[in-house]
Amino acid sequence: MSESSKDPQTAILLVSCPDQPGIVAAVSAFLFENQGNIVDVDQHVDSEYGVFLMRVEWETSGFAVSRDEISKAIAPLAERFSMDWSLYFSDVVPRVALFVTRDNHCLYDLLSRHESGELRMEVPLIVSNREDLRPAAERFGIPFHHFPITQENKSDQEGLEIELLNEHRVDLVVLARYMQILSPKMTEAFPNRIINIHHSFLPAFPGAKPYHSAHRRGVKLVGATSHYVTEDLDEGPIIFQGVTPVSHSDSVTDFVRKGRALEQSVLSRAVWLHLKRRTLVHGNRTVVFG
Repeated sequence: MSESSKDPQTAILLVSCPDQPGIVAAVSAFLFENQGNIVDVDQHVDSEYGVFLMRVEWETSGFAVSRDEISKAIAPLAERFSMDWSLYFSDVVPRVALFVTRDNHCLYDLLSRHESGELRMEVPLIVSNREDLRPAAERFGIPFHHFPITQENKSDQEGLEIELLNEHRVDLVVLARYMQILSPKMTEAFPNRIINIHHSFLPAFPGAKPYHSAHRRGVKLVGATSHYVTEDLDEGPIIFQGVTPVSHSDSVTDFVRKGRALEQSVLSRAVWLHLKRRTLVHGNRTVVFG
């Protein structure tokens, strides 16, 4: 998942529209006629709902349309096929805010992958409802913002958080084990731009100590799920999931260790997929392009 400084600069077009003949041909023709060199293309048809989804990526070097004019040039094509579409450029680095509470394993993992260049993003701030992880933020030189949350002040505090995120031009919010339920105010401010991680024991083992409950039940798999956050708790479109085997010989400590390692890998993969513009939400599902 590492980035290479020698990778060509590209444009990425994400499309969803009613399925109909000629979409791929029309998009390909548009790029060919403008000397676009396609480096990656993937598509999916949801036959149940009659929806076509596509991701196409091409080099901007040598492309006949300047990047400032690409959106305007695509507009007639989009209107012809009733497309919902978005355009991104690989040299524009997404700005990501990390929300945390007390657990540090996902935070350290994301920051380490960011520092190594594996996750190509800017992290302008870390937000928390507690002070516990301020030293971790300072260790990485990232501003830490503390917003204590109570039932009485939650709406006001989330309003301040939204203002702060907009002030820092944040593109994506990652809940790196943030132990607060977001209100519709927050999820509506960043639709399909908030990623969460949780264990996959829900709803069988809810509560603060799911690994203890799972250990008592004798489960054979530990799982983790990363998804976009909606106002429906833990029911947003799934981006990535993972499992690892456990057995009767594993202690509760082993369950927790394996679960946390899985949470790290699953969350980082989901963030990577989003940063690479390989996800497209359709209904309450996420299409993930390979």
